[in-house]
Amino acid sequence: MVFKKKDKFSELLNSISHNLKEGATYFTEYKLNNVSDLKIFSEKMKEYETKGDSFVHEMIKQLNDAFITPIEREDLLHLAISMDDVLDGLEHCAALFEMYNITQADDYMLKFVAAIQASVAEIEKAIELLSTKKLLQIRDHAIKIKDYESQCDGILRQSIKHLFSVEKDPIRIIQYKEIYENLEEIADSSQGVANTLETIIMKNA
Repeated sequence: MVFKKKDKFSELLNSISHNLKEGATYFTEYKLNNVSDLKIFSEKMKEYETKGDSFVHEMIKQLNDAFITPIEREDLLHLAISMDDVLDGLEHCAALFEMYNITQADDYMLKFVAAIQASVAEIEKAIELLSTKKLLQIRDHAIKIKDYESQCDGILRQSIKHLFSVEKDPIRIIQYKEIYENLEEIADSSQGVANTLETIIMKNA
Protein backbone atom coordinates (compact mmCIF):
# COMPACT_ATOMS: atom_id res chain seq x y z
CA MET A 1 0.00 0.00 0.00
CA VAL A 2 1.58 3.24 -1.13
CA PHE A 3 -1.15 5.85 -0.76
CA LYS A 4 0.54 9.23 -0.56
CA LYS A 5 -0.78 12.29 1.17
CA LYS A 6 -3.45 13.92 -1.01
CA ASP A 7 -3.38 10.92 -3.34
CA LYS A 8 -6.11 11.49 -5.96
CA PHE A 9 -7.59 8.00 -5.49
CA SER A 10 -7.65 8.40 -1.73
CA GLU A 11 -9.34 11.78 -2.08
CA LEU A 12 -11.97 10.37 -4.43
CA LEU A 13 -12.75 7.46 -2.10
CA ASN A 14 -13.08 9.90 0.80
CA SER A 15 -15.38 12.11 -1.30
CA ILE A 16 -17.57 9.10 -2.12
CA SER A 17 -17.77 7.98 1.51
CA HIS A 18 -18.49 11.51 2.81
CA ASN A 19 -21.26 11.97 0.24
CA LEU A 20 -22.69 8.58 1.21
CA LYS A 21 -22.59 9.56 4.89
CA GLU A 22 -24.34 12.87 4.17
CA GLY A 23 -26.97 11.11 2.08
CA ALA A 24 -27.60 8.46 4.73
CA THR A 25 -27.86 11.13 7.44
CA TYR A 26 -30.34 13.14 5.38
CA PHE A 27 -32.34 9.98 4.67
CA THR A 28 -32.43 9.15 8.40
CA GLU A 29 -33.19 12.60 9.77
CA TYR A 30 -35.60 14.06 7.20
CA LYS A 31 -39.07 14.43 8.70
CA LEU A 32 -41.94 13.38 6.45
CA ASN A 33 -45.08 15.22 7.54
CA ASN A 34 -47.24 15.09 4.42
CA VAL A 35 -47.31 13.95 0.81
CA SER A 36 -45.66 17.16 -0.48
CA ASP A 37 -42.59 16.39 1.66
CA LEU A 38 -42.09 13.15 -0.28
CA LYS A 39 -41.11 14.97 -3.48
CA ILE A 40 -38.54 17.10 -1.63
CA PHE A 41 -37.18 13.98 0.08
CA SER A 42 -36.92 12.01 -3.16
CA GLU A 43 -35.36 14.89 -5.14
CA LYS A 44 -32.73 15.58 -2.48
CA MET A 45 -31.72 11.91 -2.37
CA LYS A 46 -31.47 12.00 -6.17
CA GLU A 47 -29.00 14.89 -5.82
CA TYR A 48 -26.81 12.82 -3.49
CA GLU A 49 -27.02 9.86 -5.86
CA THR A 50 -26.07 12.01 -8.88
CA LYS A 51 -23.14 13.52 -6.99
CA GLY A 52 -21.98 10.02 -6.06
CA ASP A 53 -22.16 8.94 -9.70
CA SER A 54 -19.95 11.88 -10.72
CA PHE A 55 -17.28 10.75 -8.22
CA VAL A 56 -17.38 7.21 -9.61
CA HIS A 57 -17.04 8.52 -13.17
CA GLU A 58 -14.04 10.58 -12.07
CA MET A 59 -12.53 7.48 -10.45
CA ILE A 60 -12.88 5.58 -13.73
CA LYS A 61 -11.25 8.47 -15.63
CA GLN A 62 -8.34 8.67 -13.17
CA LEU A 63 -7.83 4.89 -13.28
CA ASN A 64 -7.74 4.98 -17.08
CA ASP A 65 -5.18 7.81 -17.03
CA ALA A 66 -2.93 6.41 -14.29
CA PHE A 67 0.17 4.40 -15.11
CA ILE A 68 0.59 3.15 -11.53
CA THR A 69 -2.10 2.89 -8.84
CA PRO A 70 -1.57 2.56 -5.06
CA ILE A 71 -3.64 -0.62 -4.95
CA GLU A 72 -5.02 -2.76 -7.77
CA ARG A 73 -7.26 -0.90 -10.21
CA GLU A 74 -10.02 -3.47 -9.91
CA ASP A 75 -10.10 -3.10 -6.12
CA LEU A 76 -10.21 0.70 -6.28
CA LEU A 77 -13.04 0.61 -8.79
CA HIS A 78 -14.94 -2.12 -6.94
CA LEU A 79 -14.68 -0.17 -3.69
CA ALA A 80 -16.00 3.01 -5.34
CA ILE A 81 -18.87 1.17 -7.04
CA SER A 82 -19.83 -0.81 -3.93
CA MET A 83 -20.14 2.41 -1.89
CA ASP A 84 -22.16 3.94 -4.73
CA ASP A 85 -24.49 0.91 -4.63
CA VAL A 86 -25.40 1.76 -1.02
CA LEU A 87 -26.34 5.31 -2.00
CA ASP A 88 -28.24 4.08 -5.07
CA GLY A 89 -30.29 1.87 -2.76
CA LEU A 90 -31.14 4.75 -0.44
CA GLU A 91 -32.18 6.91 -3.39
CA HIS A 92 -34.35 4.10 -4.76
CA CYS A 93 -35.99 3.66 -1.36
CA ALA A 94 -36.81 7.39 -1.20
CA ALA A 95 -38.37 7.06 -4.66
CA LEU A 96 -40.51 4.14 -3.42
CA PHE A 97 -41.77 6.24 -0.50
CA GLU A 98 -42.82 8.94 -2.95
CA MET A 99 -44.31 6.51 -5.46
CA TYR A 100 -46.45 4.79 -2.81
CA ASN A 101 -47.27 8.00 -0.87
CA ILE A 102 -45.89 6.61 2.38
CA THR A 103 -45.32 9.43 4.85
CA GLN A 104 -44.96 7.35 8.02
CA ALA A 105 -42.09 4.89 8.46
CA ASP A 106 -43.02 1.97 10.72
CA ASP A 107 -40.83 0.52 13.48
CA TYR A 108 -39.24 -2.04 11.16
CA MET A 109 -38.23 0.60 8.63
CA LEU A 110 -36.73 2.68 11.43
CA LYS A 111 -34.72 -0.32 12.64
CA PHE A 112 -33.44 -0.95 9.12
CA VAL A 113 -32.45 2.69 8.66
CA ALA A 114 -30.68 2.88 12.03
CA ALA A 115 -28.59 -0.20 11.16
CA ILE A 116 -27.81 1.16 7.68
CA GLN A 117 -26.76 4.56 9.02
CA ALA A 118 -24.50 2.88 11.58
CA SER A 119 -23.02 0.73 8.83
CA VAL A 120 -22.34 3.80 6.67
CA ALA A 121 -20.53 5.42 9.60
CA GLU A 122 -18.27 2.35 9.78
CA ILE A 123 -17.64 2.59 6.02
CA GLU A 124 -16.52 6.22 6.38
CA LYS A 125 -14.14 5.32 9.22
CA ALA A 126 -12.70 2.45 7.18
CA ILE A 127 -12.07 4.66 4.13
CA GLU A 128 -10.28 7.22 6.33
CA LEU A 129 -8.04 4.43 7.65
CA LEU A 130 -7.38 3.25 4.10
CA SER A 131 -6.17 6.70 3.07
CA THR A 132 -3.73 6.74 6.02
CA LYS A 133 -2.50 3.19 5.27
CA LYS A 134 -3.81 1.75 8.57
CA LEU A 135 -4.99 -1.39 6.85
CA LEU A 136 -5.18 -3.84 9.74
CA GLN A 137 -7.41 -1.45 11.72
CA ILE A 138 -9.96 -1.55 8.89
CA ARG A 139 -10.89 -5.15 9.70
CA ASP A 140 -12.77 -4.17 12.89
CA HIS A 141 -14.99 -1.84 10.88
CA ALA A 142 -15.58 -4.46 8.19
CA ILE A 143 -16.72 -6.91 10.89
CA LYS A 144 -19.15 -4.33 12.33
CA ILE A 145 -20.60 -3.67 8.87
CA LYS A 146 -21.26 -7.39 8.47
CA ASP A 147 -22.87 -7.50 11.92
CA TYR A 148 -25.29 -4.75 10.88
CA GLU A 149 -26.11 -6.66 7.70
CA SER A 150 -26.87 -9.73 9.79
CA GLN A 151 -29.18 -7.63 11.98
CA CYS A 152 -31.03 -6.48 8.86
CA ASP A 153 -31.53 -10.11 7.79
CA GLY A 154 -33.35 -10.65 11.08
CA ILE A 155 -35.36 -7.45 10.74
CA LEU A 156 -36.48 -8.52 7.26
CA ARG A 157 -37.80 -11.85 8.53
CA GLN A 158 -39.61 -10.18 11.44
CA SER A 159 -41.05 -7.38 9.30
CA ILE A 160 -42.50 -9.66 6.63
CA LYS A 161 -43.91 -12.07 9.20
CA HIS A 162 -45.60 -9.16 10.99
CA LEU A 163 -46.82 -7.63 7.72
CA PHE A 164 -48.64 -10.79 6.62
CA SER A 165 -50.17 -11.27 10.07
CA VAL A 166 -51.66 -7.78 10.49
CA GLU A 167 -52.12 -6.18 7.05
CA LYS A 168 -55.25 -7.11 5.09
CA ASP A 169 -54.84 -4.78 2.11
CA PRO A 170 -52.96 -6.75 -0.60
CA ILE A 171 -51.71 -3.56 -2.26
CA ARG A 172 -50.25 -2.35 1.03
CA ILE A 173 -48.61 -5.73 1.56
CA ILE A 174 -46.89 -5.49 -1.84
CA GLN A 175 -45.71 -1.92 -1.18
CA TYR A 176 -44.34 -2.50 2.32
CA LYS A 177 -42.74 -5.81 1.39
CA GLU A 178 -40.90 -4.10 -1.47
CA ILE A 179 -39.60 -1.36 0.84
CA TYR A 180 -38.47 -3.88 3.48
CA GLU A 181 -36.64 -5.92 0.84
CA ASN A 182 -35.08 -2.79 -0.64
CA LEU A 183 -33.75 -1.77 2.78
CA GLU A 184 -32.28 -5.23 3.29
CA GLU A 185 -30.61 -4.97 -0.13
CA ILE A 186 -28.97 -1.71 1.00
CA ALA A 187 -27.52 -3.61 3.95
CA ASP A 188 -26.29 -6.27 1.51
CA SER A 189 -24.57 -3.53 -0.50
CA SER A 190 -22.88 -2.32 2.70
CA GLN A 191 -21.60 -5.84 3.23
CA GLY A 192 -20.26 -5.69 -0.32
CA VAL A 193 -18.14 -2.71 0.75
CA ALA A 194 -16.87 -4.72 3.74
CA ASN A 195 -15.96 -7.66 1.50
CA THR A 196 -14.00 -5.39 -0.85
CA LEU A 197 -12.18 -3.80 2.10
CA GLU A 198 -11.22 -7.26 3.38
CA THR A 199 -9.89 -8.18 -0.08
CA ILE A 200 -7.74 -5.03 -0.06
CA ILE A 201 -6.41 -5.86 3.42
CA MET A 202 -5.56 -9.40 2.36
CA LYS A 203 -3.65 -8.25 -0.72
CA ASN A 204 -1.84 -5.25 0.75
CA ALA A 205 -1.35 -5.60 4.52
